[in-house]
Amino acid sequence: MKLIVGLGNPGREYSDTRHNVGFLIVDELARRHEVALRSQARWKARTAKVGGIGDGMLLAAPTTFMNLSGWAVREIAGFHKLEPADLLVVVDDADLPVGKLRLRPGGSAGGHNGLKSIIQELGTDVFPRLRIGVGRQPGELRKHVLGRFEAEEQDRIDAAVTRAADAAELFAREGILAAMNAFNGPEPDANLSPER
Repeated sequence: MKLIVGLGNPGREYSDTRHNVGFLIVDELARRHEVALRSQARWKARTAKVGGIGDGMLLAAPTTFMNLSGWAVREIAGFHKLEPADLLVVVDDADLPVGKLRLRPGGSAGGHNGLKSIIQELGTDVFPRLRIGVGRQPGELRKHVLGRFEAEEQDRIDAAVTRAADAAELFAREGILAAMNAFNGPEPDANLSPER
């Protein structure tokens, strides 16, 4: 089984902010597969199981704040006896253009507090992650990532959520290398017809 963890901050005030894009992907996967994410107090996360994709997917969205996400990831992975390679962490990335996807099999936290927490709790930085670009603007980074997308960015984010969910499903079926090969390239141009 593969564990797909979307990171974000709980609470209505953070809903649909750039920092919560990981939650959007987990919610999209739950919608596609017609499962409900349910709160699990023992794991401090909302979770749902999905069958029929590889050996199955466990979707999770920690209900702690971003900088404490690692606790839930460690507890869920430990309970299900999953290795770090069976985990895909979905996070926002202010260093990527809005809507750009980047999959990696491991690496540093890159300043992301959610990834820092997971690395600390798991004791390794070798676990797959899917970063979704949320762009960067002049000024304070914290204010930017806790803000919402502009109207002109919404189409790009909606498309990125769809592609990121596709990437998570491919990861669950075939692993991180297959997902990297399929989704780390340029985004498809919606203006081009398939015949071109």
